[in-house]
Amino acid sequence: MKEQKQEMKLPKLDDLFTSQAQRDYENAEKVEYIDIDKITDFPNHPFQVKCDEKMENMVKSIKEYGVIMPVIVRPKENGTYEMISGHRRKKACELAGLKEIKSIVKELTDDEATILMVDSNIQREEILPSEKAFAYKMKLEAMKHQGIRNDLTLSPLDTKLDNAKSIGEENGDGRAQVFRYIRLTYLIPELLEQVDLKRIAFRPAVELSYLSEDNQYVVLNKLEYDEVSPSLSQAIVLKKMQQEGTITEEKIEELLDKEKPNQKEFIKIHNEKIEKYIPTKVKETGNVEDFIILCVQEHNKREKLKQQRDIR
Repeated sequence: MKEQKQEMKLPKLDDLFTSQAQRDYENAEKVEYIDIDKITDFPNHPFQVKCDEKMENMVKSIKEYGVIMPVIVRPKENGTYEMISGHRRKKACELAGLKEIKSIVKELTDDEATILMVDSNIQREEILPSEKAFAYKMKLEAMKHQGIRNDLTLSPLDTKLDNAKSIGEENGDGRAQVFRYIRLTYLIPELLEQVDLKRIAFRPAVELSYLSEDNQYVVLNKLEYDEVSPSLSQAIVLKKMQQEGTITEEKIEELLDKEKPNQKEFIKIHNEKIEKYIPTKVKETGNVEDFIILCVQEHNKREKLKQQRDIR
């Protein structure tokens, strides 16, 4: 008796290039192509869309393979759409010269849209303190609105604390840390930028957020012109003086002029001037400082050899 030949079942082409999770996602929602010009950015979107090396790589990928994961949008009354998740993909499509983008359309309330927007972006590998600060603030506000409508058993304070705890647990932060991040939104934009650039440490920045705008600008001037970064203890003193009403420009300058035990002179380097020279692999490992030191050491060796040749 001859054995029956079993027909080999070949996978579909889509199965070779997409994950099961993605296929399930797309099957669960209707995917359509929408004109990019009809999609507006989410209001006060807290996450930056940079035209950096990663964006260049995304543009190349889209030109070759198209947009694999659809963006999420919600319809607006005027026939256009609002981006919920996919601002970077949309920008990459624009740079790639595409007119349409693969999209999933969801009917969402303002609060639902805000929560989904934050949740879709906050899990990025690299996220700035300013991005997390405004994202936490927007999500907490949206959850508070939902609590007012749906939960009549908790007081507003209990709801706020409960929501902050929930947000923190989802992102590896405690409830107190969530509120610390939100405090950063009270910094003037110039000081918040210094936090992103790591010229002001996170905890001192939280204390500085309690200063008035005028006094924050005094601190900014000291940072820019004297290259003095407040320590946590100094920032706590400044906050206390602000609350007691005893703070003055002279007192701020006098306090920041005091040398800190761990204070060391640092060299000011603008990110945009040096970032393009740092290899992607170095950025991914986080050893940028070591790489710069090695480059300086190599430069010094070459200069020393050059001087020795000139003497000869």
